[in-house]
Amino acid sequence: MSLYGTMRTGVSGMNAQSNRLSTVAENIANANTTGYKRASTEFSSMILPSSNGAYNSGGVQTQVRYSISEQGATTYTTSGSDLAIDGGGFFIVQGTNGQEYLTRAGAFEPDREGNLVNGGFTLMGYEYQAGVDPTVVVNGFDGLTKVNLSSEGLVAKGSTKGEMGGNLPSGAAVGATHPTSLVVFDSQGNSRLLDFVYTKTAANSWSVEIRDRATYTAGPPVTGVLGTAALTFNASGALTTSPATVTTSAMTGLPGTGANLAALTIDLSKTTQLGSDFSSDGGDIDGNAPSKVAGFQIDADGIVYVKYESGELDPRYRIALANVQSPDKLLPESGNVYSQGVDSGVIITGFAGSGNFGNILSGALESSNVDIAEELTAMIESQRNYTANSKVFQTGSELLDVLVNLKR
Repeated sequence: MSLYGTMRTGVSGMNAQSNRLSTVAENIANANTTGYKRASTEFSSMILPSSNGAYNSGGVQTQVRYSISEQGATTYTTSGSDLAIDGGGFFIVQGTNGQEYLTRAGAFEPDREGNLVNGGFTLMGYEYQAGVDPTVVVNGFDGLTKVNLSSEGLVAKGSTKGEMGGNLPSGAAVGATHPTSLVVFDSQGNSRLLDFVYTKTAANSWSVEIRDRATYTAGPPVTGVLGTAALTFNASGALTTSPATVTTSAMTGLPGTGANLAALTIDLSKTTQLGSDFSSDGGDIDGNAPSKVAGFQIDADGIVYVKYESGELDPRYRIALANVQSPDKLLPESGNVYSQGVDSGVIITGFAGSGNFGNILSGALESSNVDIAEELTAMIESQRNYTANSKVFQTGSELLDVLVNLKR
């Protein structure tokens, strides 16, 4: 047996325990860091070849692992921009260098430009275009944009879609008419009144004519009619027309304002024909009159809504999530973020609540997954083991002194 080998083995053991103490110190220091994932030191033996006459002692080597896939406890806050993920997935953020990273740290807040940021990293998502839910790019970050909530002054949004329902009396005579109305908004937020006039054309058959009240004239010539649809019902009074929608024509350069009224898609599927009086459910339409932004809301699907003083909610973004096949193999970076590693697998993006992605909790944060009691126990173990390895080194050194002193 080589005395030098004994001493090297003792040094190897001390280095290994020192690395373990380093991870313990890091964990304790980040016990209150939002979204922090516990580091641990894994030991493996190093075996050196030995001869029949002498044993060649090996040593120990270490590898640091991060429990990234282990979810921390959820704590609730009073800030709507604080976000946590209940389940799998990571937020996608962009650093100041323009590179995208993954993180579970959701302590976001608007910066002076209105971007939601956390420690210099900006939350990324997809924009809503004309109220259409965005399409996710599953294998990359293309199409992502910064989630920005800045808005100054008054904001108006023109109407594009809505619904109108109600009951048409089955006992009405052919030719009978029943009107109702719906308020819509043009591109400048001005309100316009559309009249829906239902006319019975035959048994179980009605027509609906949508008129712009400000420009409608019975004629001749007839003006102001924006759309018509035929409605048919079965013997039970249920609507059988499919699709049960009507699309109105757009109006440009509205008199007195120069604003435009977009083509509207109105859903009529909630219309029935029963033996009762005519009734309307009041209808519903998107868009809003000029109003100041009063705040924002984020739902469990990650949709970011701007909230107006009028109470209207306008979807602006949908937060994107990402995941990999082996989250524990992601590479930790400064700022509590992660980048893709060689062994982590391909990054897959998606939306909250779909596939293996969890739901987004607004007004909540994911705590560190560090257990202080476990870390203190590991600290005591490492201290004892370090001391024991130092004794091995000390003993080898003393024996080497004996060997050297054999000849005086």
